[in-house]
Amino acid sequence: MGELLLAAPTAVAVFFLFLIGEPILRWFLRMFGLYTIVDEGTCHVYVLFGKVIGVLQEPGLHILLFRIGPGALIVNWFGKRHVLDMRLDQVYLRSLPVNSEEGAPMGIGVWYEMYISDPVAYLFKNTDPRGSLSANVSSATVRTLSNMPLADMLMTRHVMSRSVRTEVSPKSHEWGYKLGSVYIRKVHFRDRAMIRQIEEKVVNRLRQVTSAIRQDGANRVSIITNSAERRAAVEFAKAQAMRPQIVGAALQKIGEDPEVESAMFEILETENILKSSGDIVLLPKGQGFLKEMVAANTTRN
Repeated sequence: MGELLLAAPTAVAVFFLFLIGEPILRWFLRMFGLYTIVDEGTCHVYVLFGKVIGVLQEPGLHILLFRIGPGALIVNWFGKRHVLDMRLDQVYLRSLPVNSEEGAPMGIGVWYEMYISDPVAYLFKNTDPRGSLSANVSSATVRTLSNMPLADMLMTRHVMSRSVRTEVSPKSHEWGYKLGSVYIRKVHFRDRAMIRQIEEKVVNRLRQVTSAIRQDGANRVSIITNSAERRAAVEFAKAQAMRPQIVGAALQKIGEDPEVESAMFEILETENILKSSGDIVLLPKGQGFLKEMVAANTTRN
């Protein structure tokens, strides 16, 4: 039990020694240039007394004495270490001014990729390689795409992108930047008055097309309606022409039986009397003088 109590403070002291001392030791080792760690996608450039003494691009642990020589011991004190990001970067340039062959003021949106191809040239051949590349892409776009026919400018974006990339790539590589893909993402009109005129023309054209479609539909409906009315009129005419024949045949068949004929005409006469608006006066039999008085009264009225 006593040995455990004596060992506990020693273990705690060792633990804190490694917890605090190990990072401090690694810091001193890095400061004296014994080793360095290069992260993936980065590059270390060591400069001593104005001269590049080492470039490390492979990720991992590097012993500087074996890579750049004895100068590694003093490079962190009398020199400088540049850490460069070698990953692919992307930039989008909006609305670069370009005039078409017809004189229309157009705007070109250019998207391009770039990455550092030569770390030493990137650091020392140009003070602002990123800005210079952007200016180079802008000038190449304006120079290459100016005076193109408007139809080609609106339709052949792949050819335009390839032309811009061919124009920019050789110059950018001299500054340590390698240009990747270039793509014309947007082509638009810059003059608002022209945009409004085009909108008005499109709206008017749409109205004309809509009116023509409506008129064509009305004409087709009229043709169908007239055809249907003509066919209906023909059928009604046929029916009216056949009616006397049908009625005559029916009356001829009814006339073959006198009793049926008499009964039918009595029924028809009764129906006509009932449908009429005249007054019906019932008189007893044998009253001839009364009939004449009623008739005379009716005539005066």
